[in-house]
Formats: sequence, C-alpha cells, structure tokens
Amino acid sequence: MLEKIRQTVENKKVLVLGLGREGRSSLRMIRKAGGYKELAVADQNPVEVKESGEEKIPVISGTHYMDKELLDSYDIVFKTPGIVLPEKIENYKCQFVSQTGLFISKFRSQIVGITGTKGKSTTSTLLYHVLKENGEDVVLAGNIGIPVFDIAEDITVGEVIVLELSCHQLEYITVSPHIAVLLNLYEEHLDHYGTMAAYVRAKQNIYAWQEKEDLLFCNMEFLPGHEVEGAGPESAGVPCKGEVISAVLIPEGENPSGRGDIEVAGNAVRYRGSGLRIPEQGISLIGQHNYFDIAMVYGICKEFSLTDEQFLKGLRSYQTLPHRLQYLGIKDGIRFYDDSISTIGETTIQALESIKNAGSILIGGMDRGVDYDQLEEYLAGSSVKHIILMEATGKRIYSEIEERYPTLFGSGKLCLVDHLKDAVELAGKLGEEGSACILSPAAASYGIFKNFEERGEVFKKYVFG
Repeated sequence: MLEKIRQTVENKKVLVLGLGREGRSSLRMIRKAGGYKELAVADQNPVEVKESGEEKIPVISGTHYMDKELLDSYDIVFKTPGIVLPEKIENYKCQFVSQTGLFISKFRSQIVGITGTKGKSTTSTLLYHVLKENGEDVVLAGNIGIPVFDIAEDITVGEVIVLELSCHQLEYITVSPHIAVLLNLYEEHLDHYGTMAAYVRAKQNIYAWQEKEDLLFCNMEFLPGHEVEGAGPESAGVPCKGEVISAVLIPEGENPSGRGDIEVAGNAVRYRGSGLRIPEQGISLIGQHNYFDIAMVYGICKEFSLTDEQFLKGLRSYQTLPHRLQYLGIKDGIRFYDDSISTIGETTIQALESIKNAGSILIGGMDRGVDYDQLEEYLAGSSVKHIILMEATGKRIYSEIEERYPTLFGSGKLCLVDHLKDAVELAGKLGEEGSACILSPAAASYGIFKNFEERGEVFKKYVFG
C-alpha cells in the first residue's frame, strides 16, 4: 500500500483536506510513504499536527480552507468523505484522490464492497462474522468506523476484505470491488448531493467500474439499466460489466416463481438451487428487511462454498449492532426498542412492520427536506396507538398529516412534543403493559445530538435512568 501511495504523491504538492479520523490516517500514511514535494493540511477548524523529526506540516484553517485557488495550488488533494466541494469536481485543476479509491485499486480482487441507503452495516458485520466463525481469513473496514489505511499494511494475500462503503466514499472513485453488493436506494443525503440523481450516481460506483469476471449482488428494484424512482432517466444509464445476481423480497402471499437469483419469502431463502429456512427463534435479527440482508449474506457465503450448517452457525451467534432496532429491555411493562439509526421514512415503516404490538413510535429530528409522503400514508393506516412527533421534522409531519389525513389527525393518535426527553416521558405515561415503544426517528440527529449513536444512548438513559 505504501508503494501505491508513494506512486500517487511522488514529487507532487499534496494537501490533506479534512483532518478527522480518516484525514489523520491519510496524513500518517502519506508521511510514511514519503516522496512528496510538499505536504499540507486544510480543515475548517484549527487543528494540531504532530511534527515528525524536522518536518513541519503547514495547517490551513478558517472559512477559506476550501477556496478553489487554494486547492488548485496543489497537485494532489486527499479529500475526506462527506466534504462538499464548492464547485463541480471537473472545474478543478488539482487531482482529488481518496483512501477508498487507492485501497480498492490495490486490493480489488479481495474485496466484498457493500453499500445501500440502509442495512449496509448489518450486512457487512454479519458477513464478516459468518466468515470469521467458519475459519475464513477476513477483515472488516470502511464506513463501519475503521479507515482502510489503518489496516492496509496488515492485509495478506488471499485475505477477504469486507468493506462497508458510504455514498461519500464512493462518490468520486473510478474503481469497483470484485464482489459488489447494492442493498437498496432511498432518498437520503440531499443536503449534500442536491438531487436524488446525484446521490444514486454516487452509489452506482459500487459496480460502475467492475470487469467481466466480477459479481454484483443487487436488489432487483435497483438493477443496472433500470431507472431508480425519483432519480430520472439518467439513473438507468450506468451499466455493469460483471455478472449480476438479483435479489428480491417476495410480498406476503405471493409465489416466488423464479423472479430473482436470490428470493426471500417469509423466512424462506432460495439461492441458485440452495434453500434455507431462517430460524425465527434464537437469532438477533428480526423483520423482513433483516431477512433480506441475511439472504444477501447467504448468497455471498455460497460463493465462498460455505454449507448451510456453517452459515446457520454464524447467523445464530451474531449479535445485532447497537441502535439498529435494538431491544433495550422492559420498564413498567413496556418493551423499548432503539432504532436511532433510522433517518428516512422507509426504515420507520420497517420498524413498525417488525415489532409486534407497537404502542408508540417516536419520530423526528433534523429536517433535511426528506419526503415523508410514504411514511405519512403508512401511519394513516397503521395500528400503532400513539405517534409521538418531535423536533423540526416532527412538526413538519404533524402539519402535513393535518392537511392530508384529517381522519388520522382527529383520531387522537398524534402527539407533538419538543424534544426526545418529552417524547420518552409521554410514551411512558401512554404505554400499556405488554406494548412496545420504538424510537425510529426517520430523521438525522445533527444539530441535536453528535450522531445517531449518541441519540440512541440518550434515549436509553431517558428510559432507564
């Protein structure tokens, strides 16, 4: 990996843009690789860079840290994912590179890359766990919180690399992993991308650069060559050269009829002649959306020649990640679930579909302009007894329901509060013994909490003290 980095920066003026965890990881590896002409750091906030020997790294901070003139004064810019460039990338003279792009180009043949609006962390960690449990030499990295440069020097020949990939990590890459997984595509991150089309195009880089010998495991609703709802005709224009393995979730009561290479009907999974019943007891993943992710992992594991018994062994010992429809416990006879990871309406619907006898659902957070039509329509027909709305998106959903669904609005189900603490207190007062309370906000946490993890931890503290 060091050789790859050195080839990239050799005799070049190099800037590390953004000095969070990944930026510091990039800086460390660039310095270790050496060969650059100049090296500097740019970040919105004042940051401290440790000196190494006699080398002093200049730090550029403040409101002008991303000025085009500044960036174009460097040959190579290592951009941290999530940083929004002021202009289109083609308007810059400098070359933007990323950890993700360089890492995939180096280890492409060993990588299973997994992306999707929702479910990528569960799918990535489940695949890693099942392979690890069955003796496979495997490592997990990427958007899961482990910068790829942090593991790059320890990768061995033949080791499987499970790589969770966000849209930001995929946005500008020009290389795709040998095995790619696209779980789903929903409206998300429009504050960054502006349009659904731009967001979808970033995600499609998971397979856009694959070769003929590669594999793409893809949700049938989002296959290459098919227009993605809300993204326009251009979303159908990204082909895949690799072999496409389609996956479909069969609606209840319908016959699979060979629609996809992977089919999920209830708890039954079929993949190319192999069949499996997902245990309904003794596993931590519940709900049809999780069954779909399990089926994807099952298909991949079959490509690694695991038997059904080996797969089930790993599935049974896997523990759900925190804040992803996580069962917290019982208080005053009410079951509490933390689904703080939920930032879109579709995941809130999935939570209500998965948890039986839901007494209250807690919805709301930062308003990024996400469309809640589908969620509101679902709530209008839902059996959930109390819909507790909070923060900016809660207020918007409340007013939209008042306008569009007068029957629901007048039913007494809707409750509008200010913050999460108020929502938890109200849920405790309204809850009945044996019912469930679910935090599934369908909105981002930014501006209210540091991240969704903190929101989930605060929710747990409010419930249990």
